[in-house]
Order: sequence, then C-alpha cells, then structure tokens
Amino acid sequence: MADTRIGIVGAGGRMGRMLIQTVAATSGAVLSGGIERPGSEAVGRDLGELAGLGPLSLKVGDDATALIALSDVLIDFTSPASTTATAKLASERQVAYVIGTTGISAEEEAEIAEAATHTPIVKAGNMSLGVNLLVNLVEQVAKALDPDFDIEIVEMHHKHKVDAPSGTALMLGEAAAKGREVALETAAVRVRDGHTGVRQRGTIGFQSLRGGDVVGDHTVIFAGNGERIEVTHKATNRSVFASGAVKAALWTKGRKPGLYSMRDVLGL
Repeated sequence: MADTRIGIVGAGGRMGRMLIQTVAATSGAVLSGGIERPGSEAVGRDLGELAGLGPLSLKVGDDATALIALSDVLIDFTSPASTTATAKLASERQVAYVIGTTGISAEEEAEIAEAATHTPIVKAGNMSLGVNLLVNLVEQVAKALDPDFDIEIVEMHHKHKVDAPSGTALMLGEAAAKGREVALETAAVRVRDGHTGVRQRGTIGFQSLRGGDVVGDHTVIFAGNGERIEVTHKATNRSVFASGAVKAALWTKGRKPGLYSMRDVLGL
C-alpha cells in the first residue's frame, strides 16, 4: 500500500517543525511539502533543515493550492482565518484535512463543517491520547455527580499563546456540560472580576494562566462539600500533539467525507 503523502500548513512554526520531524519518522507516511504565509522568512528554506533533520530536497512554499495537489492530507496548526481558507481549498479537491488550530469562531466552525461535506476533516482542540482519555473521564464524572459539585477548569500555557480559554479547556468544558446534559454556552463562566456575588449552582468555570514555556497543563476540579475530585493532564513536550496529528492524518485514508474528532481516530 502506498505511503500517505502529508503536507504541513504552517511549516515554519514550532508545531510545524515538530510535525516535519514526526512525519519523517513515521512508517507509512511521507512528507509531500510544507507552506508558510507569503513573506515568511521560512519560505524557500529546506524543510528538513528547518526541522533540524538535514536536507530533504523539499522547499517551504507559500502556495496552498500547489501543496494540495501534491498531498493526500494536510495538517494545520496555524490561525483560524488561514485554517478555514485552506480547508475550503482542500475540500474542493477532496484532500483530507487535520486541524489542530484553536480559537476558531462559530462562523468559522460552520465553514469547516461545510468543507467536511466534501472531504474527511479531523478537528480537535488537542491531539494527544492522554487528553482525549481525560475528556472521556470528565464526561463520566460530570454525569455521575449532581450539580452541587462545582466544576472549575484551570489551564496554563506558554506566554506566546494568543487564545483563551485553550481549545483543550473548551473540549473539557463541553465534556462536562454533556455529562450534565446542559449547554456549555449557558453554563460557562469565563471571567470573574470585582464583586461577582456567590457562585451560581451548575455553572462551569474557566481559569486561564499564561507564562514561561509551559506546553499545556489542564486540571478539571469537581468541588463538593467536604470533598474534591481533581483530574489533571500535563504535556511536557509538543511531540504528543504531533504524534496524534500524524496518527489522525493516516486514519483519514479511505474515510468518507465528514467532520471527525480524535475520539473517532482513537476509537473512544
């Protein structure tokens, strides 16, 4: 069976370089190319040298259409606007897409869902196995406990992260809300400042911390009277996200069009 040709969108970023390394090391996968935004200093550089692997005779480009023509699937950890636009191009050519981008708006979510009617798209706020197991666990705990247990989601990331709460925190919030059979949009409390009054029963709180080089820490707290349950996941290396994304890319081969999650990929 032929190797799956994987293209990297945002090849010059931290995740992009990690993805190049991971694709190069993965059996059944072959790097088809990578792109960056026009004007990026990475454009024109060898992808292998960019990722610290040595020359691969593949240059970073800035043309998404050209990369799509060479690929079976693309992996994207860039920005919402870029991801949405490139997903549309990929869907028109029925090239699969793996999205790890976070901070996507409701309107952009709808555009991605439309693109998924033409090609398989795997989209997740976090690609790691551990986090997706945690999501399952949070849903089960929330279902088992009554609303007298207050739910708080605390996340911390490096100082360069531009969106809050993190995509993973929102995944965890959705899991908690699903367990309680409520809508996260109505239950979520994202900001507390000043005289807020007492905590409302049944709400799901979010706290976002930023600093240093933290890859990603997430804790879900179920706080009751006289007891507290805490479940935590800590990522110490971005390789867990890259490995999950490449696993998802290989999984798309032969799949029907549709919007999938890492829970589908992992069979959870």
